[in-house]
Amino acid sequence: MGVTSAIVLYAVIWFLTFLVIIPIRLETQGDKGDVMPGTHAGAPEKHFLKQKAWITTGVAALIWGITAGIILSEVISVRDFDWMGMLPERD
Repeated sequence: MGVTSAIVLYAVIWFLTFLVIIPIRLETQGDKGDVMPGTHAGAPEKHFLKQKAWITTGVAALIWGITAGIILSEVISVRDFDWMGMLPERD
């Protein structure tokens, strides 16, 4: 895996992890009972985005480390997903 591939893999894992972590501990205006006129009741009252970004960075680094280890050790490779037999044989 090259440097660019590692960075792209980390970025994809980071954003997917962030999308999973965002709704955790989300307090909406509807939950608080104080809906501002012109907004939806599901609009966030407190979102803790900075804290969630730091948590995401740590969790994504852990997931990236495991994923990169699997890729580099070739425990799972692209050939494991070649169900149609289209990849050329290795020498």
